[in-house]
Amino acid sequence: MINILLLAACFLAVLVSATVTHAATEQDKNSSAILLQGFHWNSHDYDWYNRLQGNAESIDALGVTHVWFPPVSDAASDEGYLPRELYHIDTQYGTEQQLRAAISTLSGKGIDAVADIVINHRVGTTDWADFTNPTWGSWAVTCNDEWPGASGSCDTGDGYAAARDIDHTNTAVQGDIISWLRDFLFADLGFKGLRYDYAKGYSPYYAGLYANEVNPSFCVGEIWTDLNPNDVNPHRQQLVDYVNGTADACGVFDFTTKGLLNLALHNGEYARLSIDGAPAGGIGWWPQKMVTFVDNHDTGPSESCGTGQEHWPVPCDKVMQGYAYVLTHPGVPTIYWPHAYDWGLYDAIKALADVRVSQGLSSASSVNIQAAQNGLYAAIIDSKVAVKIGPNAWSPAGSDWTIATSGSNYAVWTKPATPVEQRTVVFVYGETQTGQDLFVRGGIDHDYAAANLGKNCSDTNYECAIPIVHNNRLNATTAGWKNNDNYLDWYGAEAGQSAAAGSPADWTTNLWQASWGEQRTVEADGFGLTPLNVYGPHYWMLDVQMDCSATANGWFELKTYISNGPGWEVDVAQTGTPYSSGNHFAQCGKINVFSRGSSEATILDF
Repeated sequence: MINILLLAACFLAVLVSATVTHAATEQDKNSSAILLQGFHWNSHDYDWYNRLQGNAESIDALGVTHVWFPPVSDAASDEGYLPRELYHIDTQYGTEQQLRAAISTLSGKGIDAVADIVINHRVGTTDWADFTNPTWGSWAVTCNDEWPGASGSCDTGDGYAAARDIDHTNTAVQGDIISWLRDFLFADLGFKGLRYDYAKGYSPYYAGLYANEVNPSFCVGEIWTDLNPNDVNPHRQQLVDYVNGTADACGVFDFTTKGLLNLALHNGEYARLSIDGAPAGGIGWWPQKMVTFVDNHDTGPSESCGTGQEHWPVPCDKVMQGYAYVLTHPGVPTIYWPHAYDWGLYDAIKALADVRVSQGLSSASSVNIQAAQNGLYAAIIDSKVAVKIGPNAWSPAGSDWTIATSGSNYAVWTKPATPVEQRTVVFVYGETQTGQDLFVRGGIDHDYAAANLGKNCSDTNYECAIPIVHNNRLNATTAGWKNNDNYLDWYGAEAGQSAAAGSPADWTTNLWQASWGEQRTVEADGFGLTPLNVYGPHYWMLDVQMDCSATANGWFELKTYISNGPGWEVDVAQTGTPYSSGNHFAQCGKINVFSRGSSEATILDF
């Protein structure tokens, strides 16, 4: 156990400093992802794929980055968890066409669809094990299955009595599963993430094997085992063991945190949420790999309190305390569909999700627990978000905290972030003639900021601008324009700034030709040669101290204007950006290199 815990701690130390990003695989990142479980136990009764597609706008507004779909294959059960023909995908949830439409609509909003992968077991088409589509023989069933005809190797995990346990050591089985995942679910249907059902039923090695074949943006396994609340470390260890067993290809649902939240909310035992001043669940050991949740289709109710599975629920009247915890704490949080869409809690959950997004909380956020006792849990997250759950009173010390959202026995506060100013350089290639100068405008897209960062930039324009201080004021031509140029913004000259088409840049080169006359340098003259320019002449440089806390998780947009002639550059289509735009995307605290009208970008450390 000790070696594994040390390994987890080492990974945490490396990942905490990483840039928050929504990229493959989220469990490898300091992630800002939010997962929506897009169904419940009874969803098959409700024309479900159409319902998912019809709610795409509100799902996007909720701050969700990934939606977990129900199992898509034909099954012996309406819910889909007794799979039969893998490639037959007209089910009780809807038709193949409706499924494709739902995935496509969400993808158009930048939301990834996560497939529920039920591969531990399978049922026959008409009998115990007459598998078709794909066709398998008795060799595909583990030797210790209940079916007397099984002839495969023995099971590599726990058995499942309701269907035939599949032999994942068999290379034919592996090949068919990989083809189904990679070529059908991902390449054809458009899924981008994996959720492994009953993941304790086979070695995590195979979950990692399959994940590495499809390169998912999100991967998580269900390891649900009995919890001893008085000795949680073995339970946490099982979660860590699963992640290690996948060779870190997948994360895992944090059932330890789930069980401890149950006790806290049922019995008022909030002290169980802390061990030695750290979170007591899986997030206390390896938060990037943990996917947290309040309830799911198995543990909780469905359309209303008292319906559905309810195998391990939190109290129905204390669900929002659970969300106040998971949406402020590290790990990747999950929102359960019924809570948001059937129980009337959408606005309350969105208010918490908005705090998470606007404050840049992530899977590796720091937790400073302030209280953990009967009736009260309180913590400060990343030094800028405070949360309390439980009936007892508490508020954070200091006068600079503002209540962000609250409800029955929970509250969340925020405080103004300390500006994080970093030197940021933008080079843009643009050939000019005498009398022409290059200006930069930029910031954050208004619609993106409203939907994802909690900013209203229509009423207050400079909400989407980035505070800057020019480092270079030696160029006599541009020095006047730099006075009172306090923002990289979309709006032209600021109050008190002389007539300018944006933030002025300075002409630089990496070689000085003798025909140009006396050599000029940025260091001495504010333009000309500079060691940062290793690209060539006509690379205009914006060199500023930038407030990174005002960016979109470190990213900002920009577009250039050349005066007295060329004007605005044309739109570009840069890849690998946090959202779609016709502008260049740069990163705060980096050297960013572009060319006017080109979608290419180079982003480097100093």
